[in-house]
Amino acid sequence: MTISTDLYEELEILNLFDLDSTQGGLKIHADAGEDRVDATIRLFNKGMLSQQDGGYLTDRGLETAEHAQLLVKLLQN
Repeated sequence: MTISTDLYEELEILNLFDLDSTQGGLKIHADAGEDRVDATIRLFNKGMLSQQDGGYLTDRGLETAEHAQLLVKLLQN
């Protein structure tokens, strides 16, 4: 299984969230780059974000972000 550019960008967005607080959201501005904007929209369409431009993690998004961030931590050690 290869990691596509789209999947990589989605993982990057999920790794931006601070999982220590459910009060922290994200706003991805149009000038953040087309890849990031598109990744954020895809995550919204998958039901992981509350807004097309970021917002908050949904329950599904929180679970996915927890796994993504854990994976990154494991691979960095």
